[in-house]
Amino acid sequence: MKPYLEKISSNVDLTYEEAADAMQLIMSGESTAAQFGSFVTGLRMKGETVDEIAGMASVMRKMALSVNYDNDLLDTCGTGGDGLGTFNISTAAAFVSAGIGIKIAKHGNRAMSSHTGSADVLESLGININLTPDQVSECIKISNFGFMFAQGFHPAMKHAGPPRREIGIRTVFNILGPLTNPAGAQKQLIGVSDPKVGNIIAQSLKRLGSEAALIVHGNDGLDEITLSDFSQIWILKNGEISTEKFYPESVGVNIQSLSNLQVNNSEESAQMIESVLDGIHGPSRDIVLLNSAAAIFISGHSDNFQAAFDKAKHSIDSGLANQTLNLVREYSQKLND
Repeated sequence: MKPYLEKISSNVDLTYEEAADAMQLIMSGESTAAQFGSFVTGLRMKGETVDEIAGMASVMRKMALSVNYDNDLLDTCGTGGDGLGTFNISTAAAFVSAGIGIKIAKHGNRAMSSHTGSADVLESLGININLTPDQVSECIKISNFGFMFAQGFHPAMKHAGPPRREIGIRTVFNILGPLTNPAGAQKQLIGVSDPKVGNIIAQSLKRLGSEAALIVHGNDGLDEITLSDFSQIWILKNGEISTEKFYPESVGVNIQSLSNLQVNNSEESAQMIESVLDGIHGPSRDIVLLNSAAAIFISGHSDNFQAAFDKAKHSIDSGLANQTLNLVREYSQKLND
């Protein structure tokens, strides 16, 4: 690891192969906690490159437990680290998308630098998150939604978990999570809190062979499509990357403050998700609809954002999204019996 630390501290980029080797050292436990901390902090200060991210992601993918599911799969997730304390919007969007038949393979973890991670809020929703690969596959078949708890599906990451938690800031691992889906989801909606990361993630997904991805960043710093401002969007389709700005008003949603979307813990986040899926109107519903529309659009189930937005509304108003949540809860808890 020392040669790589020397390069990074000298502001020199690693090659794809060097980054992959460094990741191998981390995941095998050969690097120390101090070396890990220096490595990820140095990468962030220097700025992570596409080769570095793709090289590290390739090793994580190889060492992950795999979910075998022979169908189109979509993941909805974010890098976290925006510090805005909103409820788990991408998790809610996953249930809305699954409600209209999109197969969701959601990959997530506990909170590292925020109030609540996707694993935390799913537990608060009464869902058993500790499923095996076969159980995740079966859950997707039954409900269109399956959750892969990162700790369980990336056992070699046990060496990185404790020092990463102690560091407590965004590192390359916030970026790697969305790139290392154990089910190999080829379509993704990814939120980023740092706009400089958006294009890098799009380029990394292209390098890794992703079929389609929508990367979003709210101009207010939110790692989702936001309500309070426009959002920057990077679209990866057919091997090409394009960028555009998205305004909520384009689908009839008014600009609103994020203050009513903030929570203090996973229980509050779960309550907000359930209120949205129960059909309660308000800013929480609006932001879930916007992000669900993004997921539906990039999945290929709608040709344009307005049509995707209308499908998202139907999923909630018909009760299909809520039905999905209940199916996932019921199936996952049966496995505890």
